[in-house]
Amino acid sequence: RVAMCVGKCSRIVGPCLLVLGTLSVAANILLLFPGGASKYLAEGHISKHAKAMPGIWGGGIAVLLAATHITAVGWRCTGCSDCGTRRNAFISAVLSKLALLGAAACFVLSGVGLTNGPLCFYNASEHGHGHGTLWGYPFLDAGSQEPDARTENYLHDRHTWSICLEPAGVVAWNVILFSLLLLVSATEMVLASLQILNGCLGCLCGFCEGK
Repeated sequence: RVAMCVGKCSRIVGPCLLVLGTLSVAANILLLFPGGASKYLAEGHISKHAKAMPGIWGGGIAVLLAATHITAVGWRCTGCSDCGTRRNAFISAVLSKLALLGAAACFVLSGVGLTNGPLCFYNASEHGHGHGTLWGYPFLDAGSQEPDARTENYLHDRHTWSICLEPAGVVAWNVILFSLLLLVSATEMVLASLQILNGCLGCLCGFCEGK
């Protein structure tokens, strides 16, 4: 009965992680093209947290590696074929730990990216940050406010978003995609943790359901 549950759990967790990993990669790629424009990436005017690409290597590749193995093993062991179930369960637990670390790194970096706000071209003199227009992080430079207060202010006060002149709509773009990455990576962490436990049970009982 335990082996049956282990196999079923793998067949649910694997495809879910595949979808989430793909979504994470897509969200991070979109972050590199604010408003769908490629010129800002070419000019280097992209937020450093988007350029770190946590959604690609952390929430993406690390999770997809685990998801592919989990899905393959889960479906291959639907019958009682001798598919090296305990060995595969061990590999699945190890890959799930890698996925958990990747998703956690993505979660942290996305949170920092959301807190700091986007890199944009803004009028510094209007907001007492300096003189003239320049490329920078206007919400990160928001006076001497505490980070939490600063984030709360810019996330809840949409009137401040107009400070960014270029790229058009970059604040909303940044907030939506980093929030999506936070949500995706948090879900990935839960599923990866579940699969680590599942993999450990698989090491003891195997995935085969006919035993």
